[in-house]
Amino acid sequence: MKMEERITPLIQIYHDRVPDLLQELFETPPFRRLSDVGMHCGCDYSSFPLFRFRPMAEQAERYTRDLHSLGAALIVQHFTGDLRQSTAGLLHDIATPVFAHVIDFLKGDHVRQEATEEATGEMIETSPDIMAMLQKYGIQTEEVSDYHLYPIADNPSPGLSADRLEYTLGNFYCRGRKSLEEIRLLYENLFCVRNEKGEPELAFASEKAAEEFALGALENSRMYTADEDRYCMQYLADLLKKSLEWGILKPEDLYSTEKRVIGLLQTDERSRRLWEEYRKFSRICTTRQRPEDCYSVRVPSKLRWIDPLFRKNGGAVRISETSSAVRTEIEKLRSMDFDLWIYVPEGAEAAARFLQNM
Repeated sequence: MKMEERITPLIQIYHDRVPDLLQELFETPPFRRLSDVGMHCGCDYSSFPLFRFRPMAEQAERYTRDLHSLGAALIVQHFTGDLRQSTAGLLHDIATPVFAHVIDFLKGDHVRQEATEEATGEMIETSPDIMAMLQKYGIQTEEVSDYHLYPIADNPSPGLSADRLEYTLGNFYCRGRKSLEEIRLLYENLFCVRNEKGEPELAFASEKAAEEFALGALENSRMYTADEDRYCMQYLADLLKKSLEWGILKPEDLYSTEKRVIGLLQTDERSRRLWEEYRKFSRICTTRQRPEDCYSVRVPSKLRWIDPLFRKNGGAVRISETSSAVRTEIEKLRSMDFDLWIYVPEGAEAAARFLQNM
């Protein structure tokens, strides 16, 4: 699919043009694969109301890793003008497997959620198309295989980076939380400053915009840490683990597309039943005691929030230093109780039989 067919109204906000290198990389096979790897880690295949997204705009494109990566790259390009940095931003998710961070759960990395980044350099170097593009523009692999090198692209949480900015604005858009015009106003309020470490970081010109963004990001975080989210991701991780054990999937299938993996799951009665049950999940329950005769999980979550800088008295301060509303919501997030068993109140018969004793 050509780039012009994938450009959404949201991405058009980030920068006025797509540099030629980014466009050429976007159209390579490894990158086209990401058009069928979702941003919501497979949760949107369930029937939980939390993941029934209704964009405010008529454009209802599924939020996928290629769109996020292109958006992050254009944000980096907009604020740095540096093609190497924006290319690193574009390629930062190139090794994302199907269902994304579900594979972190599969590898026992559900709190840090960094295992999916391990293969980025290898994925770049084993792609003749990507390597040809980099060589054409005189760029070395090590300059673009680790976006952590560039603070505008990525920085330690809870700072504001292009990656965090894009997936926050992307969720505002696809979840219908803000209109494109509201997002545009937030984006146009941003500029670059030096943070406490003397490194460049995105910041807001006004305190009001910083608070609006931070509170919206915290509302997104409640989705990432919700019982439904953790249940979905652990269930899918266990389903994939069993499917690998049964020989229905091969490890390399995890780096194909979600359409392919779902198709393979439906070729075997056991995995097909587990997948069909998953698609029906619509209601969640919690309890202190582990329930019997059903699939249940007790799993913590990575806590995500953003504490952006804003301009004040010729300098820049974190919004949490001035906003009691932001501080309150951060504390609510940090005090979440994960010591509960999560289960669905009906169904999951196949899950109880195949997955519960893993």
